Amino acid sequence: MTARKNSPPKFHPVTPSRWKDFEKLFGDNGACGGCWCMSARKTPAQFIKTKGAGNKRAIKKIIDSGKPPGVIGYSNGEPVAWCCVGPREDFIRLQKSRSLKPIDDQPVWSIPCLFVAKQFRKANLSSKAVNAAAKYAFSKSAKIVEGYPNDTRNKKWADPFAWMGLVSSFEKAGFKIVKRPSASRAIVRRFKSSQSKTSK
Repeated sequence: MTARKNSPPKFHPVTPSRWKDFEKLFGDNGACGGCWCMSARKTPAQFIKTKGAGNKRAIKKIIDSGKPPGVIGYSNGEPVAWCCVGPREDFIRLQKSRSLKPIDDQPVWSIPCLFVAKQFRKANLSSKAVNAAAKYAFSKSAKIVEGYPNDTRNKKWADPFAWMGLVSSFEKAGFKIVKRPSASRAIVRRFKSSQSKTSK
């Protein structure tokens, strides 16, 4: 299955009514290794303890609460992409990270991970997912959206390990590098005032 050029992806906040689509997109492995997009929301010890079914129950509880933890993308009616987004304080892993600690005292929303169905990974969906997530955050009064992507210019990343996204995808969505914690990692930001300047 491939995305049709005349059918651009459509993204929506993942609400309870979209749970089955979310479940279908993530598949038996929960996207990767039983994660179910809970890695950034738990400490490493908590994550390992609930890996798999426990994480699935946890993300469903969040979705059922009516507070969408991200946006899900569709191509021709099929769920094909996911991007997590929320206030930085929602993500314990970021709060405890030394390399990804806050760069200032401004409140931000964070994009800690994204996932694209394998057969769609050459369809430029990552940048579209990031763009949709940023727009959703801005609609919820966020002023700054931040990401922590891998930089393939200095290191190659296999798809399963590039779950925080790639610098190139964020740049296509209008984000700018504001810090480099390491040669293979960047902190990027997009401001609400610049959203109208991003590519479609």
